[in-house]
Amino acid sequence: MLALRLTRGTHPLVLARRLLVAAASAGVGFLLLCTLGHALGHPEQASALRLLWCVLPLAATVQFAVAVARADPSTRPRPGLSAIGVGPARLTLLAAASTAVTCTLGSAVALLLYLHLRGDLTGLPFDGAASGLLAADLPVPLAAVLTLLAIVPVTASAAAALALRPRPAPPAEDVEGEDEGMPSGLPWGVALVAIGLAVETYAGRGGGGDGLPLPGRFDGSPAAVLAGWVLTAIGLATAGPALVHGCGRLLQAVRPGAVRLLAGRVLMTESRRIGRPLGVVCAVLSGLLAAASLYGSDTGSDAFGPLTGLGATLILACTCATLLTAALESRQGRAPVTETLLQVGAPPATLRTAALVRTGVLLAVFLPLTWAVAELAALPLRG
Repeated sequence: MLALRLTRGTHPLVLARRLLVAAASAGVGFLLLCTLGHALGHPEQASALRLLWCVLPLAATVQFAVAVARADPSTRPRPGLSAIGVGPARLTLLAAASTAVTCTLGSAVALLLYLHLRGDLTGLPFDGAASGLLAADLPVPLAAVLTLLAIVPVTASAAAALALRPRPAPPAEDVEGEDEGMPSGLPWGVALVAIGLAVETYAGRGGGGDGLPLPGRFDGSPAAVLAGWVLTAIGLATAGPALVHGCGRLLQAVRPGAVRLLAGRVLMTESRRIGRPLGVVCAVLSGLLAAASLYGSDTGSDAFGPLTGLGATLILACTCATLLTAALESRQGRAPVTETLLQVGAPPATLRTAALVRTGVLLAVFLPLTWAVAELAALPLRG
C-alpha cells in the first residue's frame, strides 16, 4: 500500500521511466514465450539453447530496472520517514517491491500479446502469420508460461534490493580521498577485452562449428563467438569508470581554466556512476557494428529474423536508457553544488560550456574505442 501511495504522487518523469521498464519487461517476456512456442513446435531441436539469447536482453532490462530504482526519489532516505519507522532497510524493500510490480505489469502485457498472436483470445490476427512461430495449434503449458514470466520480476527485484541495500558509511579519510584515486578496473577490463577478442579470433579461424540457435533466422553464429563478445562487453563495462576518470584528469592537465577544471572534476567524481553504463553502451554498439559489417552486406536483412531484431532493439534501448538515467541521477546529485556556484556568481554559460566539454571529451574517447573494438571483433570472422 505504501508503494502505491508513493506512486500516486510521483513525478511524471519517474512514472515514464517505470513505464519504460514495464515495456522492456514485456519485450523480454515475449521473447521467452516465443522460445517456449518454438520448443513446442520443434521438439526435435535444441530449443533450450535459444534461451541463451534471451539472457542478454534480460541482463539489459535488469540493469535498466536497477538504474530506475536507484534514481527514484521515493527510495532515498529522508529524516521524516525514519521517524515513522521507514528506514533504509524498509526503503530498499519498497524499491524492490516497486520494481517487481512494474516488471509484473510488463510480463502481463507480454502474456496478453502472446495469447493474442496465437489466436487464443480473438482468433488468429494477421491471417495467421505468426501461428507457425508461436505453435498456435498446440496447447501452452501453464506452469512453463508462469515460470518464464516470473524470471524478469524476480531477477529485477532481487537485483534492485542488492544494489540499494544499506551499507555502512565509509571512514572520513576514505570519503576525502575518494575522488583522488583511479578506479582500479582498467587492467582487468583490458584483460577481459583481450581475452574476448582472442576467443572470437579462435572461433572465427576454427570455422563455423556448432552454431548457437537464435530466435528468427539468424542462427549460424558459433557459440564461442558470442561468448567472446560477452567477455568483451564485461571488459568494457569494467574499464569504463577508469576511462571516464582518466578523461577527467586529461581535462585538468596543462594549466586548466575554470571550464576545464570544472568539467574534469565532475568527470572524476561521477566516473563510477556513469562509467559502467557508458562501457556497456560502447560494447553494445561495437557488437552491432561488427554484426552489421559481417552480415549486412552479404546476406542482407533476411539474415535477421523479427525476434532477433526485437532482442537487439531491447538491448540497445535498455543500455542507452540506463546511461541516460545515470546521467540524470548524476545531474540531480550535483544540484546543490550547481546552486552554490550560481549563488557565488558563476555565469550560467560557464556551467553549460563545462557540460559540453564533458560530453565532447567522452565522445572523443569512446567513439574511436567502439569502432576499434568492432573492427577487431569482425576482422578474424571475415576470413
